[in-house]
Amino acid sequence: MRRLSILVIATLLWAVSFSAVAATGRVVKVLPHFLDLKGRHALSPSLYDRDAYQAQLRQHPEQRSALRFDVHWRASGASGKLKLRAELRGTTQGNLPSETKLETELGPGKNTLSRWTSLTLAGRAYKTFGEVTAWRVTLWDGEQLVGEQKSFLW
Repeated sequence: MRRLSILVIATLLWAVSFSAVAATGRVVKVLPHFLDLKGRHALSPSLYDRDAYQAQLRQHPEQRSALRFDVHWRASGASGKLKLRAELRGTTQGNLPSETKLETELGPGKNTLSRWTSLTLAGRAYKTFGEVTAWRVTLWDGEQLVGEQKSFLW
């Protein structure tokens, strides 16, 4: 009986050692920032000044040129190409709904990665989109969702 239990334990340990490691990841933080006509989100490195400038840009849409999402993400054990996707919902003129997606490939993720990446809605797409009411940022390993963060209204 003792030999049988040792054999079962050894077989299980052997099987576990050859099993595939699933990718893990998460979206740690998402910072949506308006950009002014010169492409700046702040006038100085101070966080207080950044927040004050963002409040000014929120109140004066004519001073904005784009919306940028700065995303801090982590991934490990990824088998395919990592993708970061931002889905936006908003309202255009006349309160009509609008939706768009921003996406970027991050490259292979065999090792543990932790980075900041920016996704920007600019130009004509930004002008026609309107005001953002909700967003969701997702991290993908091939076709597998490995991390997500979304706004309150998503």
